[in-house]
Amino acid sequence: MRKTIISAILALGAMSAPALAETIRVGMSGGYFPFTFTRADELQGFEVDLMRAVAEETGDEVEFVTMSFSGLIGALESGRIDTVANQITITPEREAKFAFTQPYVYDGAQVVVKEGNEGEISGPESLKGRSVAVNLGSNFEELLRNLPYADEIDIRTYESNIEQDTALGRVDAFVMDRVSSAQVIAKSPLPLALAGQPFDEIRNALPFRNDEEGTALRDRVDAAITTLKENGKLAEISQKWLDADVTKPLAEAD
Repeated sequence: MRKTIISAILALGAMSAPALAETIRVGMSGGYFPFTFTRADELQGFEVDLMRAVAEETGDEVEFVTMSFSGLIGALESGRIDTVANQITITPEREAKFAFTQPYVYDGAQVVVKEGNEGEISGPESLKGRSVAVNLGSNFEELLRNLPYADEIDIRTYESNIEQDTALGRVDAFVMDRVSSAQVIAKSPLPLALAGQPFDEIRNALPFRNDEEGTALRDRVDAAITTLKENGKLAEISQKWLDADVTKPLAEAD
């Protein structure tokens, strides 16, 4: 009888004990303002605050691992990191390889030009015969190559500095998400301007490896994102860094 009582107590204790905290290794470039960037030797931005809030909800630690954007997906596939928080857009190709959380940013692809050139370039149709910069490994290169007149566009891939080269006239335009583009124009001294309206809706989320361990972690993180949406914390982070709430589908946005 005594053994039965002790066993029951131990079982109850095991059921009520909190799960041990894990360390979520989050890959990011640290060079994509205002989502992930370094200022005064401190990594900060929308994605940084998001992942810290997620870890607070899940009870885990978070470790940020910075590297070039083009190396992030490979690092995820090889297991060096657990996820990527760098405005990763959901595409059919990526969905076939990774387990994604629900989207937490809804945005659009945006053409940006040197200030004063908005009259000549007013959107993607105006890119025919022009040189256009995109970040290497981003979905914006794919968006441009899928345009029916893609063979008429000189698409150039960059690791960084697409904004500077556009402002200096080394390329005619660059394509990035509208939110980041607007923030770069507002917060930097570069003479840049938005060219037309966004031409493609994009949904950004966190990818995880599509195996048992990866999907289990995805499910925990996804539940945390749901909580952050419901309690208003995600919208608060968005307003802090982007001066707008980009956490809802465009059809639902005010």
